[in-house]
Amino acid sequence: SKAGQAPFWPDGIRLPISLSVMFESGSQPRFNPPTPFNNFVPPEGIYDMPTISWYRYGVTEGIPRALDLFDRLGIKMTSHMSGQSVQMYPKTALEIVQRGHEAAAHGWDWSTESTMNDEQELAFIQKNVDVIQKVTGQRAVGYNAPGLRGSKNILQNLHTLGFKYHIDDVSRDEPFIVDIDAKRQIAVVPYAVYLNDIRAYEARSFADADFLDNLKRSFDRLYKESGNRRRMFAVTMHDRLLRPEHVETMEEFLRYALKKSGVSFMKKIDIANYITSAPNAIREPIGA
Repeated sequence: SKAGQAPFWPDGIRLPISLSVMFESGSQPRFNPPTPFNNFVPPEGIYDMPTISWYRYGVTEGIPRALDLFDRLGIKMTSHMSGQSVQMYPKTALEIVQRGHEAAAHGWDWSTESTMNDEQELAFIQKNVDVIQKVTGQRAVGYNAPGLRGSKNILQNLHTLGFKYHIDDVSRDEPFIVDIDAKRQIAVVPYAVYLNDIRAYEARSFADADFLDNLKRSFDRLYKESGNRRRMFAVTMHDRLLRPEHVETMEEFLRYALKKSGVSFMKKIDIANYITSAPNAIREPIGA
């Protein structure tokens, strides 16, 4: 940072990378969930073994593969955990936390949270928080609504439940504070919609080389900008998409990024805690 200017990040960090792994296996809709097996879409109510087993891949192969990669590279990340997934696969949730990563909340399942009233939404999120705490011993203080869409009162409800931050705002490439009212605030640790493996591989049908190029180009630009303003780099991975070729691609990118000076991996709670107390944080009124 420039002389006399408050630092953008602590500990000599120039550009933090905020890595997320979405733990959703088993929380998908029971009937007709999104599927890669589009050659045959079963009628409503039919038990769809290949699709169900595709979601389970996240637990049997995907998350273990990613955790081993993070250990090799000395990386810590944030895992947004659906409550039903934690209930179904408690050993996976516990291992994520035991290996030094943050457990954050992701709703109970894939229910449509955006149309819930306050009572329903509070219960939907609290149930998620409770199972994470019971299984991992960690109290989730960060939130990601299913599909990024909470109710119109989501920020008030998150504050009521003791959350420190959420990630469902994609309006900036740096964290900031939303003032709910004169006394209440919540931090935003932004999501990057296009640096998301589902968007890359499923929505846009990227080859691995395409996604790798996308990651590097975005990182390079933010690294340049980080010389004179606060920037962060957010990338999102999903348990069932942690296939061998995709994790190979991610490892190549992570090793590329780690070669740059001042690049560090920060859990979202650490980013939220820093921006909450930073004297030069951007503050916005709710609904801005």
